[in-house]
Amino acid sequence: MINTNLKFWRRELGLTQAQMAEKLTIKRSLVGAYEEGRAEPKLTTLVNMARLFGITLDALVTTDFSKKSVAKAAMRHLDPALQVPEPPRPADRLRVLALTVDKDQNENIELVPLKASAGYLNGYADAEFIEELPKFRLPMLGSGGTYRAFEIEGDSMLPIASGTVIVGRYVDDWLTIKDGTPCVVVSGKEGIVFKRIFNRLKQGAMLSLHSDNPVYSPYEIDVEDVLEIWEAKAYISSTFPIADLSLNRLASIVLDLQQQMTTLKKA
Repeated sequence: MINTNLKFWRRELGLTQAQMAEKLTIKRSLVGAYEEGRAEPKLTTLVNMARLFGITLDALVTTDFSKKSVAKAAMRHLDPALQVPEPPRPADRLRVLALTVDKDQNENIELVPLKASAGYLNGYADAEFIEELPKFRLPMLGSGGTYRAFEIEGDSMLPIASGTVIVGRYVDDWLTIKDGTPCVVVSGKEGIVFKRIFNRLKQGAMLSLHSDNPVYSPYEIDVEDVLEIWEAKAYISSTFPIADLSLNRLASIVLDLQQQMTTLKKA
């Protein structure tokens, strides 16, 4: 089943075996072996295949797509996992996510430390590079989605301090990002940055990146330069945020205390 599906989707996408191997970060000979049924792909390769084809992993291993190619129009009424995708729009690019799993086949969270940031721009889709990164797990994040952690630097997102590790969930469909969502954005020109995204994809294929620190001005980035986006879901830091002790904040605290004292006296 997998061999026929691999051949079907490769032809649907108009890729040679060499091009397919490049997108899956495997050897070309393996693509031929998979298509001929002489070898079985590893779980990580199957996951990458499913993401590349835009289908579920379950559909990849249980549905014979080659028999459905004669009824593409009718397939719009079937389960979305079984639909043949429309040709990609200019702003849509095929993205292959390399990942690792533990001995129980649970996805790891790979950590990209500052010293590996430059290398990540070239190795983000390289399975061997990702395999060498430090790994950990955070059970409280659950099993929904793929996560990666990035060590950030600078003070553009205060009170999140430089050196904080941001744990992000992989965003496959960038059009779904809501304005103001904090994300780690990986791009060829800007590198790895942690910003709030304001979505301008529909208006002009751009993303507007904003810092929480007002000293830094917002700027726009062309979607063609973006490699990956990870929605921030948690952070790990050895530096605790500095308390806001401005006059306005102090006045607010005093007012709250006065109101609480009044309430206690009435009780």
